[in-house]
Amino acid sequence: MNRFLILLFPLFLSSISAFCEGLTQFVNPFMGTTTLWTPEELGFVPKPGERQWGAETFPGAALPNAMVQLTPVTQYRSGSGYQYEDSLIYGFAHTSKGHWNLLHLPILPVTDEGKPTPRDYASPYHHNDEEAHPGYYRVRLDRYQVNVELTSTLRCGYHRYTFRKGDRRGLLIDIARSNNMPRRWEVKQAGKNAFEGFQDGEGRIFFYGELSEDIESVTEEGRGMREEGRGRNFNRPVGMVKLKKPKGTKPLELKIGFSFVSVENAKENLKAELAGKSFEAVRADADRTWEDILGHIQVEGGTDAEKQMLYSTFYRTFLFPHLRTDVNGESSVEGREVKKLGYNYYTNPSFWDTYRNKLILLGMVTPDVARDIIRSCIERGEARGGYMPTFFHGDHASTFVAGSWLRGIRDFDLKRAYALMLKSATVPGRGGRPYLDEYLERGWISEKDTVNVLTGNEYKGAVTKTIEFAYDDYATALVARELGDKEHEQLLLQHSQNYKTLFDPSTGFWRGKVLRDGKGVWIEDFRPNYPYYQYQYREADAWNSLFFAPHDPAGMVALYPSKQAVEQKLDSLFTVKNGGYPAFNCTGYLGLYCHGNQPGHSIPYTYYFIDRQEKAQHVLNTLMHQYYGMGEEGLAYAGMDDAGEMSSWYVLNAIGIYTYSPADPEYIVTVPLFDKVHFTLGNGQTFDIVKEGRGEIIKGITIGGKPLEGWFVKHQDLAEGKELKIVCGD
Repeated sequence: MNRFLILLFPLFLSSISAFCEGLTQFVNPFMGTTTLWTPEELGFVPKPGERQWGAETFPGAALPNAMVQLTPVTQYRSGSGYQYEDSLIYGFAHTSKGHWNLLHLPILPVTDEGKPTPRDYASPYHHNDEEAHPGYYRVRLDRYQVNVELTSTLRCGYHRYTFRKGDRRGLLIDIARSNNMPRRWEVKQAGKNAFEGFQDGEGRIFFYGELSEDIESVTEEGRGMREEGRGRNFNRPVGMVKLKKPKGTKPLELKIGFSFVSVENAKENLKAELAGKSFEAVRADADRTWEDILGHIQVEGGTDAEKQMLYSTFYRTFLFPHLRTDVNGESSVEGREVKKLGYNYYTNPSFWDTYRNKLILLGMVTPDVARDIIRSCIERGEARGGYMPTFFHGDHASTFVAGSWLRGIRDFDLKRAYALMLKSATVPGRGGRPYLDEYLERGWISEKDTVNVLTGNEYKGAVTKTIEFAYDDYATALVARELGDKEHEQLLLQHSQNYKTLFDPSTGFWRGKVLRDGKGVWIEDFRPNYPYYQYQYREADAWNSLFFAPHDPAGMVALYPSKQAVEQKLDSLFTVKNGGYPAFNCTGYLGLYCHGNQPGHSIPYTYYFIDRQEKAQHVLNTLMHQYYGMGEEGLAYAGMDDAGEMSSWYVLNAIGIYTYSPADPEYIVTVPLFDKVHFTLGNGQTFDIVKEGRGEIIKGITIGGKPLEGWFVKHQDLAEGKELKIVCGD
């Protein structure tokens, strides 16, 4: 499985141009676009020809936290729209995340000679005619003999198409398709060289595009055509933009602006960001933007492969959430109400994935963005019944708010945020935590009383919800403490101990209970290594739901008879072969431990709390070197990147500090991959992390020249510029 050094694969090396001379040269946007296929890598035997979920990343052009992500579409209803193994490109969409949504307004350059029809228009392509860098993407479409280049700004896409001389050129706009299966759309001509319209699908997106050549006509073709999809029939016409005969051989350029408010705003965004700018200038601006972001972490030592992975994963941290505010300050918020909020409005973060590490890392580098994401959550929460926005389990916005505030991000209304957090933690209701009434009544959530549950069956995810609600309660208690609400602080701290309520000492696992005759009874059909989508555990099994109490590691360890019992449990987790059960959500196993999904990502650090730090580091090193850059091409992750969480896990461990308890303003210290890390926080303050020696045993830690007590370094000490020195050995 160790294919880490395959990162130096010829495709990536050949694609590094003189354009990228700084840290952007180390970023490979194709990282995470491939899929794992072999049983050794997946952890189970897949059905013949069945593709599992990959990291679901996209290689297209985008700026940090932008409105636009301009990227190729090789498959609809896939995570990001792009799968490296595919051989056809359907178009170039303008939004992407990696969660089976978005892909607004795919556009494909076509020629009459290529004979496109509403049903048949995709073009073959080859990876040796494809390259990607931060803010730039290029590919050749074989069917139409056209070279496509893409770059972007925050709210606009910039296409450049080089056709064969003499070919009759046009654009096919896949107006009726995206990952959200739009029901309404419009595209029409808006001038001699412009077109405009809108498309529904996770928000109505408006667009205004200007071409460098005059338009002959804009039509919808194939209206009334029916296409099978997800058990229903859909009308799938396409928009066709036919151009007048070109006067020369210059490339065709398309500048297109977007807005979630109006066509007028899309036009204004286009004028503000692209008017008078050349393709090369916009690409250079994108490269400089990414260079500035990546420059917040600079390293000495390490291998080229480790640097490539560091900066490739660091790049992934900043692609989501997405901007939803136009240059005039207008945003479309809840119910498509248009407001001028006075700050940048962002989409809801994928809290269940990213609260663990990514949102904190983002805030360390771009605190202004983190602040506005929190403001956006407050706005959204107040409009949705007074609860903090949720994603899957818990209300992990509470962790993000607490962790950000305690790290010094203060320019938001903490009292407004706290009101939402407190209601989420204490008041059952629609829009709040699922099954909160059960949790408040007895400290745990019951599971459905049933048997023979299959992996894909969805029930309550009761164990995961219970233990994660407890951590959310702790995060909310930290904010209550900041605001002097001692009564609720004490109540929430009591609730934070509810993670213990579903611990089964007879098995050493957190285990589901059912209600029978008003009493809690352990689930009898208990298979610790069987993965569930949402029965007892969310996208996990009992093994990968161990040891989740980041706020109380000592209390967690004390649930076991001894530290030796904990060590034995951990050793088994990382060494015993998994059960081989197929599950899209659970891939990339180290023993029984699944690195391909988030629930277990804090487990390795448990070794610290039983005085076996070196075992934790051995696991961390194995994961960093063997579970990133996997697969035949060296481009796969062990599992889904989930909006940057898996990437951020790598970044933080690679530099030697991890957000074990993200609500707390501190980091657990690990052995970095590099001899020296120079980190610049978003406020300009810098600190260094220095490694002395080699090996996996941490023999000493100093902060600012003084010995560090314990394993956690405070954010404040780093923010004051104190050097963190880690002395290690064998």
